[in-house]
Amino acid sequence: MEGPLDHPLNIAVPASYNDQQEGVNFRDHYGFVFYQRELEVPKVLQEQRLVLRFGAVTHGAQVYLNGHRVAQHQGGFLPFEVEITEVLRPGKNRLTVSVDNRVSQKTLPVGSDSGGNMLGGLLPEIPGIQLPPQNYPNFDFFNYAGITRPVKLYTTPRDYIEDVTLVSRVEGNRAVVSYRVDTMGQGEVRLLIRDEEGKEVAQAVGDKGEFVISPVHLWQPLAGYLYTARVEFGEDCYEQTFGVRTVEVRGIEFLINGKPFYFKGFGRHEDSPFHGRGIDEVLHVKDLSLLCWLGANSFRTSHYPHAEEMMELCDREGIVVIDETPAVGVHANFGAMATGTPQDTFSVLQVKEPHEEVIRDMIARDKNHPCVVLWSLANESDTTTFPEKSVAYYKPLYDLAKALDPEKRPVTIVGVQNEYQKDLTLPLMDVICLNRYYGWYLYGGNFDAAKQASKMELDYWSTLGKPVMLTEYGADTVAGLHLATPTMFTEEYQVEFYAAVHEVVDQYPGFVGEQLWNFADFATIQGIMRVDGNKKGIFTRDRRPKMAAHALRERWRKIPNFYYKSSKAVKKEKLDE
Repeated sequence: MEGPLDHPLNIAVPASYNDQQEGVNFRDHYGFVFYQRELEVPKVLQEQRLVLRFGAVTHGAQVYLNGHRVAQHQGGFLPFEVEITEVLRPGKNRLTVSVDNRVSQKTLPVGSDSGGNMLGGLLPEIPGIQLPPQNYPNFDFFNYAGITRPVKLYTTPRDYIEDVTLVSRVEGNRAVVSYRVDTMGQGEVRLLIRDEEGKEVAQAVGDKGEFVISPVHLWQPLAGYLYTARVEFGEDCYEQTFGVRTVEVRGIEFLINGKPFYFKGFGRHEDSPFHGRGIDEVLHVKDLSLLCWLGANSFRTSHYPHAEEMMELCDREGIVVIDETPAVGVHANFGAMATGTPQDTFSVLQVKEPHEEVIRDMIARDKNHPCVVLWSLANESDTTTFPEKSVAYYKPLYDLAKALDPEKRPVTIVGVQNEYQKDLTLPLMDVICLNRYYGWYLYGGNFDAAKQASKMELDYWSTLGKPVMLTEYGADTVAGLHLATPTMFTEEYQVEFYAAVHEVVDQYPGFVGEQLWNFADFATIQGIMRVDGNKKGIFTRDRRPKMAAHALRERWRKIPNFYYKSSKAVKKEKLDE
């Protein structure tokens, strides 16, 4: 790993590599690739502590500096870093990163070890022919890979701030903020708190304690307000933004700042032409602008934690976020992967340890974001084939998330369409989150049957006395395909599909949110179920609205963020503003 690469290609970083060069060997590459560049640090910085930080490398990474391995990491959607102070040479250094995009029954997200995928099924053997390695994801989005988020070299003093935690509680018109500052080395910790106008509102001394902001300006959905804590420790200094707001589940209501909140939004993928899953901050701004144009207020980071730059933007814009782990495909019996005899998902898949690790890392990264109001442990896991084993798997993960989060936010798991009466896991969660496709995968083309089935299920979940919401519902729609009589895949059908769903959910007082699938069309693996990707987007992949976008805009702009199920909803919303 010390020498230069043979016949290297130019690749942009950060971005997925798959669509940057032509050819199936690039697009569908499966295995290792190597990134390399030279690195030189000015002498003025060499007396400092030097840290190399990766925003995300999908999925496995090994980092070499001058031929010596300095770091390794598994998991493609959260950051990792390594101190390189002692291994950096004067002058030029060669940085090499080995990237492994393979997924398996031991990784999150999950891949198939049996030569098939959830869309195409198992591949038959060809006598005498060894099939080449293939990308077999057990999930319905393209397995984009590479160094997908920024790589940064930063410095700190030798005595430095390691972490900052801020948790607020509201008492009338003031906030009491508990804080903890983790440090390495010797020194005194001091905090200076400023509001958005730069005015000093509080001070504190010591590595843990409390400070008071009075009067306080609350962080609100679509009205983000951020304070800044300037933390000083010896020669080190770090600024942490935070918002003051409360989140609580009470009975059938989901409360933000003590008021019943109604989720309006989407599941959203990090996916765009050319970049793949690579960070695109222009697209971040555009997507949130489109959310606001629609009258939406939220999205779910389906199906993995999104870039921290997006989370910071949501903090500022007041966009509410359901933060989800990459535990997608934790289902050995899903779709075409199912065999004649049901498999015990939690024995077949060996993902408990990486699942615990990603919960730890996600909460550690995102704990200070006011935009995050709900943790999602997994998407469409197998919770009904062996219900007791699902509980034995997920209840400790639920407890872990609660223990790790200093704010104790609500926790959920996003449920797959299944024999829901057998599900013992979802009832343990704080919010019942359902992915349901009545009118598409079930009763496609028959809205009367779809509405009846939806009512039967919502009747069932309503008996639990917990908030219920849809985190996925949608219909594949080809932009520009029109018919006077709505049929599947036409834009007219997508409009009628959502109208049918909303007719049902509006009847239930404990129904607290609608997050459609999906915000925009996105890339998937090749297969007979997908024509140029998944077409369930309200927008095309290049962000052109389909007919349904205008229908949703008309609906959502009439639905207030708070008190939607109350007859006094609009009046209360205006008074709160």
